[in-house]
Amino acid sequence: MASFLDLDSMDEGEATPPICTSRFVFGCELNSSARSYTFKVSEEDDSDHFLALNMACLSEGAKDECNIVEVVGRDYQNKEVAVPVANLKLSCQPWLCLDNFEFQPPVTFRLRSGSGPVHLSGQHQIFHRKDLSDDDFSDDEEESIDQEEELSPIKPAKKKQKS
Repeated sequence: MASFLDLDSMDEGEATPPICTSRFVFGCELNSSARSYTFKVSEEDDSDHFLALNMACLSEGAKDECNIVEVVGRDYQNKEVAVPVANLKLSCQPWLCLDNFEFQPPVTFRLRSGSGPVHLSGQHQIFHRKDLSDDDFSDDEEESIDQEEELSPIKPAKKKQKS
């Protein structure tokens, strides 16, 4: 799965590559009373968060009208941009596969037109930083590694002689 996270582009001095340790189901509904949803995380959190959207679909009660969902985020110059990502209509395209379309928070999903309800589903991925240096091995881990090295090779069983 492709990701914004590119381990090859890490700085050489960076000794803490991110490790994905948590994945959670994500879902939200956009409708006439809740026209937007913002996916954000705490600023104190030093983990890397990603939202991979899988699907946008109309739900029960949707009218046969164009429901345009747009993503509001920031570009490389930190300017706000709004980009339409789905145009759903009950009679011709009631759902759309978004194939793990990834976003970094904060990102807002907005129902630009239509009344929905439109459901967005995906996966919230958290990459925690972990130091992988030799100092992180505990004594127990070192002992188990030493024991593995000291094991004698397996010897074939002796055949019993018939009397």
